[in-house]
Amino acid sequence: MAKILVVDDEADLELLVKQKFRRKIRENVYEFVFAQNGEDALAKLQEFPDIDVMLSDINMPVMDGLTLLTRLAESNPILKSVMVSAYGDMQNIRTAMNRGAFDFVCKPVDFEDLDLTIEKTLNHVLQMRATLNAIKENNILKMYVDENVLNFMTSKEFEKSLLENETVEATVMFIDICGFTAITENVPANLVVKIINRLFDKIVKEVIAQKGHVDKFMGDAVMAVFRGEYHLDRAIDVALAVREQLKSVEEIIAGDEIFKPEVSIGINSGEMVSGNIGSASLKRLDYTVIGDAVNLAQRLQTAAKAGQIVITEAVYQDAKESFKCQKIGEVSLKNKAKPVMIYEVLE
Repeated sequence: MAKILVVDDEADLELLVKQKFRRKIRENVYEFVFAQNGEDALAKLQEFPDIDVMLSDINMPVMDGLTLLTRLAESNPILKSVMVSAYGDMQNIRTAMNRGAFDFVCKPVDFEDLDLTIEKTLNHVLQMRATLNAIKENNILKMYVDENVLNFMTSKEFEKSLLENETVEATVMFIDICGFTAITENVPANLVVKIINRLFDKIVKEVIAQKGHVDKFMGDAVMAVFRGEYHLDRAIDVALAVREQLKSVEEIIAGDEIFKPEVSIGINSGEMVSGNIGSASLKRLDYTVIGDAVNLAQRLQTAAKAGQIVITEAVYQDAKESFKCQKIGEVSLKNKAKPVMIYEVLE
């Protein structure tokens, strides 16, 4: 139901409007609110913030219609006004339009024409509301979806390639906040969320700084992917920066325990499949990377101790000229038939 504010000092206009629009009022298409002058109209706008359209005369006591137009933006920026006046000369029409009027109807009023004008004005208001709502939803979406994914979603290829994928050479990294599960037993849930969000924010800033993208949050862990030139170097730079960042985080006291945030990190490079994984029928998709290289990175993270950045021997061979590393030794990893030689990145 559209809410319409009628501003006019003529006493019989309210009765006339109710008679002419009685059917739409009865069918809950229109609801009318009435004011006697501009000052009264501003009070009504405060009382009814959901008003969509204003029909206003020009010549009124206390505050005229043209002055009222200049005050509308501060009261309701979405509201559109239609001037309904006997002063239909070009000067008044131009002044009204320049002050923000959407349209102008001359008295004596042709109510069929006024009805069409109201519908046209309402359509414009609804389009504006839809646009603002889309902007709001888009801003909310940005809080949940990585910018790289959003850019992909707006590309021409998006709809026709929903379930297509590509094989890419990339680096994937898993960062786990060590010991955080234990601390949740002694800390209220709302505080747990605040702590984890603060730590995640430090991690994400470093990922973004090196042009990586956060693939997902997994409990108290972060999965990040790096593509393009020097993707391995950029991932290791992030790991070193995150480890250094967490050194400055104050200890968290929970009951009898003291929690000092540290991370264990697994990094691996290689060939992986990138694309939308999920069900088109369910309309639930996850834009991610999968493959043995990804699984191995996660296994490396589980093998890493607090403060360690763990890589494979193959990654070590690619990174040893740029980073100082040391051998840890062979370890058995889940779903790996043979032990894997791992290294730790020091600096």
